[in-house]
Amino acid sequence: MLEEIMSEISKLTELRKLLLDMESSMGLQDLSSVERDIYYAASDHAISAGAVKTTVLQEHALLAQVSRPTFFRGLKSLQKKGYLEQCKNSTRGYYIVKAPR
Repeated sequence: MLEEIMSEISKLTELRKLLLDMESSMGLQDLSSVERDIYYAASDHAISAGAVKTTVLQEHALLAQVSRPTFFRGLKSLQKKGYLEQCKNSTRGYYIVKAPR
């Protein structure tokens, strides 16, 4: 039993290292964990919709445990860093995902 658990943990470790390498190669390593999760959630929804609404982002599984103030601080930071852009031709609350730098 312990051997199986350690094997699973080893697989998770390899996945985590792969994710860190991919984030680094895409320039996402300097984002906080909340910023990355918001960016991932926005990218997840924007693929089909083009723009994503904040209420949809807040309901995403990656952000379920993030408080409202922390979410909005992360959202604002991603805008300042150029990862998200507020839609110009819609009401507040809609964002467009920009490519990582």
